[in-house]
Amino acid sequence: MEIRGALVLRKRQVLIIFVLLGLSQAGPETVHYSVAEERETGSVVANLARDLGLEVEELSSREARVVCDDNEKHLHLDLLTGDLLLNEKLDREELCDSTEPCVLHFQMVLENPLQFFRAELHIKDINDHSPTFLDKEIVIKISESTIIGTTFLMESAQDLDVGSNSLQNYTVSPNSHFHIKIQDSGDGKIYPELVLHRALDHEEEPELRLTLIALDGGSPPRSGTTLVLIKVLDINDNAPEFPQRLYKVQVLEDTPVGSWIITISAKDLDAGNYGKISYTFFHASEDIRKTFEINPLSGEVHLRSHLDFEAIQSHIINIQATDGGGLSEECTLLVKVIDINDNPPEVTMSSITKIIPENASETLVALFSVRDQDAGENGRVVCSIQDDLPFFLKRTFKNFFTLVAEKALDREERAEYNVTITVTDMGTPRLKTEHNITVLVSDVNDNAPAFTQTSYTLSVRENNSPALHIGSVRATDRDAGANAQVTYSLLPPLDPHVPLASLVSINPDNGHLFALRSLDYEALRAFEFRVGAADRGSPALSSQALVRVLVADDNDNAPFVLYPLQNASAPCTELVPRAAEAGYLVTKVVAVDGDSGQNAWLSYQLLKATEPGLFGVWAHNGEVRTARLLSERDAAKHRLLVLVKDNGEPPLSASVTLHVLLVDGFSQPYLPAPEAEAADAAPAAPLTVYLVVALASVSSLFVFSVLVFVAVRLCRRGGAASVGRCSVPEGLFPGHLVDVSGTGTLSQSYQYEVCLMGGTGTNEFKFLKPIIPNLPVQDTGRHIGENENFRNSFGFNIQ
Repeated sequence: MEIRGALVLRKRQVLIIFVLLGLSQAGPETVHYSVAEERETGSVVANLARDLGLEVEELSSREARVVCDDNEKHLHLDLLTGDLLLNEKLDREELCDSTEPCVLHFQMVLENPLQFFRAELHIKDINDHSPTFLDKEIVIKISESTIIGTTFLMESAQDLDVGSNSLQNYTVSPNSHFHIKIQDSGDGKIYPELVLHRALDHEEEPELRLTLIALDGGSPPRSGTTLVLIKVLDINDNAPEFPQRLYKVQVLEDTPVGSWIITISAKDLDAGNYGKISYTFFHASEDIRKTFEINPLSGEVHLRSHLDFEAIQSHIINIQATDGGGLSEECTLLVKVIDINDNPPEVTMSSITKIIPENASETLVALFSVRDQDAGENGRVVCSIQDDLPFFLKRTFKNFFTLVAEKALDREERAEYNVTITVTDMGTPRLKTEHNITVLVSDVNDNAPAFTQTSYTLSVRENNSPALHIGSVRATDRDAGANAQVTYSLLPPLDPHVPLASLVSINPDNGHLFALRSLDYEALRAFEFRVGAADRGSPALSSQALVRVLVADDNDNAPFVLYPLQNASAPCTELVPRAAEAGYLVTKVVAVDGDSGQNAWLSYQLLKATEPGLFGVWAHNGEVRTARLLSERDAAKHRLLVLVKDNGEPPLSASVTLHVLLVDGFSQPYLPAPEAEAADAAPAAPLTVYLVVALASVSSLFVFSVLVFVAVRLCRRGGAASVGRCSVPEGLFPGHLVDVSGTGTLSQSYQYEVCLMGGTGTNEFKFLKPIIPNLPVQDTGRHIGENENFRNSFGFNIQ
């Protein structure tokens, strides 16, 4: 019970300090209330909202709450009615001890916007404690020679109540020797004195037993009793004497338990048992007896428990010295506790905003208070945060601070801040307290999606399957949440003639591009379009990128033979003079391929011949030449099968059949009739008009050169002296084709039929008829250059 009483007393003293601090901070606007102690939990104190002029609807929206200065939850605010309610039973003695009036300071905090109201609650005392004596029995030794009227100071009772409910009177049980006299100490306390009104006789009555009764002023009054044992002694005429009435000593609050404090010594002139002195605490409270102890024989005072400057700054101890004869003397010991810096600062958070938008400036993040229970420099504190943060501290009241964001924050630069509030006192050594606050920056849609590339180049092979994934585009957004969710879409193409909607599609969620139909390299080799990326913010932000799709060629076109045509009604026969030397150019197989690259690289091969070894085909240009000299034994007609193959994978090929006629010379009977000219001639294409004009200018030279060459060759071989002896076969023979080409493959070329006319007695140059197959448009787009060579089937080169 003594330990519990001491703890309660210590707690009361701490609360007294807090109450005094709260009173010192109260301003003219402080609201005052009162309530009797021990009222039931939930009792209504007052309507706080009405007294402060607030609407009840504001309480919930502004997150109103009540905060007591001692950080205990004594009170509660009903947000529905605005009533201030008791959160627990209030014990005035526990909160304030003997301090009167007992005031509980609190504040009402409103947020959004921040607002404070100071208030105090006066706790009224009720008579709930009876007077008690610390000692159940008081022993008083009185000499029988004591004169009538002598007074004996008695141990006083203690009553935790205050005011009229506190201790008011003492009485003693009826007896024939003593009565009670009330002594006022001047500090509001009364002490009982036992007055002798009839002389004692040790031989008649060596001991007397009385009952001392303490009464308070409550209604009904409460009382407490203790037993008083009076021992009647023989005569002792000298009482102990102290050298001084007041002793003062200073003790550090961290002094170890059991340490010696001071030695109190008194003297008694008596001898023997009357001169023996014993020391005791006199009128000492329970807290004094728990904190200190005195050696009854030596008078040494030792520390019994730890001192706490923050609880009690000084202790007043009354010490009584009593000799063996019962005479006593009192002195006072004042123990002053010296503060040390043993309490770190305390941080109390009243309000915290953990998430703030990134575009807001001067935003209130936290409201907090600081305090230090030490005194002087030990209790003076400074508050700080890290230097590299966009926040600052601002003092609002004496010990209240706010943490404020000094500028608009950027979530993309930093999405989270760890703010450490450091509170340091000025004591030695310095103590500090840190409180960490995590501030999250919420996102605002201030960043548009950004593509990883400004332009994308994708490749897809022709003849692809529909819905083929041909590539992807990707955009990132530095924002978060819905502001960073990117949606992709196709934008109108730069070229309005490109049917983009039928060519490609895009997945709006991941940017995957798909070909909607099979592509044809020969029809469309490349196309461009734009892709847009938009986020889901409000308002939405977007960007775009250019996509170029290249169609890769596939070997899907076999070579096409331009010359000789295989679908003609009358096959074209090549004439070769028997006097031709080895390597003589018989004709040239001309073919084209609609593909490109290596898929269009053509090679020629002689598959079958009427007489193997007589003719050969050059693999790279398709020229058919004699492999050896011709002889009279060689057959006159020959049939050649030539294979044209491209370089694709797998390769594609075409074949052409050539008819070769060996003749002894060229003369009139081999030429076609004039009337066949009209049947064979076809209207010249507009592209060949300029060629006809150019060839007409050199036709005479060409005819003359042909005639001279034929005459010389035929006459040399037959031994004839003139051209007139050369024999010419009867009938007509097909004309020949002139190849107009720069490479031999005639990727974009034309062929012209050249035949000699008969029947007029003179040789003429037949009209050049273009032989143009039905090829795709892109394969016939190149114009023939002015410096290209023309070679006829006879082997002449015309520049």
